[in-house]
Amino acid sequence: MPYLVGIDVSTTAVKAVMIDLHGELVGSASTPLSLSTPLPGWSEQDPSDWWEATITSLRALLNRANITPEKIVSLGLTGQMHGAVSLDAKGDIIRPAILWNDARTATQCAEINDLVGADHLREITGNPALVGFQAPKILWLKEHEPENYAKVRHILLPKDYIRYRLSGELATDTSDAAGTLLLDLAKRAWSDEILSTLGIPRDWLPDIFEGPEVAGHVTSGAAQITGLAAGTPIVAGAGDNAAAAIGCGVVSEGTGLLSLGTSGVIFAPTDTLRIDPTGALHAFCHAVPEAYHLMGVILSAGGSLRWARDILSNVQSDTGDYGAFIEPAKRVAPGSEGLFFLPYLAGERTPHMDPAARGAWIGLSLAHRREHLVRAVLEGVAFALRDAWERMKMLGIAPPTLRIVGGGTKSAVWREIIAAVLDIPLQRLAIDKGAAFGAAILAGVGAGVYADVEESVARTVKLDDDLERPIPSLVEQYEGIYRKYASLYPALKASGVWKEG
Repeated sequence: MPYLVGIDVSTTAVKAVMIDLHGELVGSASTPLSLSTPLPGWSEQDPSDWWEATITSLRALLNRANITPEKIVSLGLTGQMHGAVSLDAKGDIIRPAILWNDARTATQCAEINDLVGADHLREITGNPALVGFQAPKILWLKEHEPENYAKVRHILLPKDYIRYRLSGELATDTSDAAGTLLLDLAKRAWSDEILSTLGIPRDWLPDIFEGPEVAGHVTSGAAQITGLAAGTPIVAGAGDNAAAAIGCGVVSEGTGLLSLGTSGVIFAPTDTLRIDPTGALHAFCHAVPEAYHLMGVILSAGGSLRWARDILSNVQSDTGDYGAFIEPAKRVAPGSEGLFFLPYLAGERTPHMDPAARGAWIGLSLAHRREHLVRAVLEGVAFALRDAWERMKMLGIAPPTLRIVGGGTKSAVWREIIAAVLDIPLQRLAIDKGAAFGAAILAGVGAGVYADVEESVARTVKLDDDLERPIPSLVEQYEGIYRKYASLYPALKASGVWKEG
């Protein structure tokens, strides 16, 4: 039987999975990564660490699966979006990659708005200038590290550096390219206008492919190092959110995904390009050829819960088991007795697009205990997701259910809260396999074992039959509580309590 492999270059680890053509997991392996924060607000990684972790994960995967590498018919890539990998003329790394969660480029974002025009930028790219995106990172390099900038000949996204090491090809896909602020969404091609305006050479950027298209083959040198077979096709792949959506079968308009990991994401495909005129939602190309998606992102979802556990329980570990910490919050009534939590611990993306926003508990009294604080966190994350959900519905995007993935969805009480706050049924997967699974599915399309993405997900994605349906009484209660929550951000913003820097 032929097999498919997906590789996910996330911020925390490089994960490799192998599946058969029915979507059954044959094996997986993960190698952890470390993060560097040389200055406050900075976030960097060495791309060579990604490559070493990829080698380790692939060799472990092949060893555990106990199959000959020739049976792998194709390979797909996914990973963290927006990062900037700078290479010189020889293809060597110039400096550590600047990552998606790096916040150093506020000045460059303002510069992009001045040069391109905020409205015009959004019309072309579907997004406002945000510190996480790739374009302002390139301008930051030019302004702050001119010696390094002078060496640049290629700029890649994180997963595409792994493709380069595997195949020698400089390539990317439309979904990941859409997160650079350099892509013309309607044309699904690099924007010559924006590149010219910002002074970024076109030949620095890789060729663009649709997600399932073959964009390279494993070289003999990479085969010797990784254990793969030389000549194995590598498809273009997808950014992590688009790949996760593929892995959940969220590929066409009328479907939707809610991901509850460190960040929180609501993802909704659209058959045609739709750009939020206010910039409150992200618009990107989907990994499905010619398709698009709208996306709401909150930066601290599970991250807020992790932070709360660390400070309230004095427990700091990598364990993902939050059951004992959350359990007492079940006994707290909706609304946490007047306590609200704003989950803006790292600033906020949609719909506020405000890096200066900060988190807060509001309404504390002597009656509140730890369980109230915990429930307020769960509710605050749900309310923040509702902010993005409201904007999505205003644009006419309202799937009847949301498929849910991520560690936070393991909590029954959190699922109950979110279903009620959003007033929508939630559907879990039979097995949550992650973004690497979606990359492997795309690999199958590229190899020709599936006719297209729609057929691939029909054959591989399995859903849980039970829906988490919103409880009507909770929906009614949370409606009024959410309206109060929604008034807090504008009030604090207007007060001037949050300031840049």
